[in-house]
Amino acid sequence: PEQVVHDSIYSAFNSAGQRCSALRLLCIQDVIAPRILELLAGYMDELCIGDPRQLSTDVGPVIDDEARSLLTAHVDRMSHDARIIHRCTLPEATSAGTFFAPTLIEIDSIDALQREVFGPVLHVMKFKGKKLDETLQAVNSTGYGLTMGLHTRIESRARNVAKASGAGNFYVNRNMIG
Repeated sequence: PEQVVHDSIYSAFNSAGQRCSALRLLCIQDVIAPRILELLAGYMDELCIGDPRQLSTDVGPVIDDEARSLLTAHVDRMSHDARIIHRCTLPEATSAGTFFAPTLIEIDSIDALQREVFGPVLHVMKFKGKKLDETLQAVNSTGYGLTMGLHTRIESRARNVAKASGAGNFYVNRNMIG
């Protein structure tokens, strides 16, 4: 669980989530979801949000006011259609820039995502282990997915998911931003 969380945080929030390969949707098997969600929220509280010129900074600003406005509108919509699990508190020093608080949102279905979101927002969707193939089909049906990652200890599962994935890049047991 700790490796999944570490790689997910890095993949979702590095570069303020504005990379084409950033993690936007984390699908978690329902039996491990409570622990993963708890760890994600805890790790998010440890993120240093601020000036990207400082080596200690984990999350800097988004590109411009328009990007921040789109993110704000998305999270506002999600607060009605989904569940905001955790949101970082922005330090006072970030009030002078285009910073956006890293946000963790639980969705019930991929259909809740109407478009790709470029910023520090991670959507989480639980799935039942027996429904892995259906979950992969739903992810593939979105029409986007440059990158996909998988954490597993089962080599045959990694091969099968890689084969079923429609993503251009596929990573196993590591972050997915190259």
